[in-house]
Amino acid sequence: MAQPPSPFFHGSTADEGPAESRPAGILRPAGSCDPARLSRQPVLRQEIAAAAARCVAESGLDYGQAKQEAAAEVLDGAPMPRGMMPDNDEIDAALASHLDLFDPEHPHRVARMRRVALDLMERLRSFDIWLTGSVWKGVVAEHVPIHLQVFHDDPKEVLLHLLEIGIDFDAAELPALDPRQGGIVEAVQFEYRHEPVQIALLPGDGRRRGARAAYQVQERGDAAAVRALMSA
Repeated sequence: MAQPPSPFFHGSTADEGPAESRPAGILRPAGSCDPARLSRQPVLRQEIAAAAARCVAESGLDYGQAKQEAAAEVLDGAPMPRGMMPDNDEIDAALASHLDLFDPEHPHRVARMRRVALDLMERLRSFDIWLTGSVWKGVVAEHVPIHLQVFHDDPKEVLLHLLEIGIDFDAAELPALDPRQGGIVEAVQFEYRHEPVQIALLPGDGRRRGARAAYQVQERGDAAAVRALMSA
């Protein structure tokens, strides 16, 4: 009997020693970090994506900075040919390949940070909370925070709940998730179980579908989806 397609796919695993000492591989949401899409791009675009991935992994740059540095390195000061700058999805794919090959701690880091994220999501389960970004995708360079999103009409309720469960936080601001909208969103950042965390406080609940739909451009998963990634 044919099996239904899996909502996840396995990332490759670097050679880390005996199989029993490491995770079997990194499960990633289907459609994210797709190496096939990158491989269909021109060679120059692939080279810039690979160089940007190294910048992210080794220097902790954000994707925008990494792409600019990578372009300068690969082109050696020459003008950027039209259509050769990779997008963020292509950087994701290149970074996944780089970390899987050259960072033996990567599978352990992904597994650990997903466990921490799920634990925090369970403590905040009274809110509409989602995991997104690097930990959700399974592409976690060193020092990258766990990115969570909370959709709620009153951010103060979320902040009060964090204080009630003993989490001290700093206020922060993040770029809007939909670049077409511009602007910033309110956020908090803190350390939880020795991992850095950022929570974006976003408008909208079941009564504000239109506002919530604007944030569908970024991949994310709820607690059940994170649990499935960890146990599939």
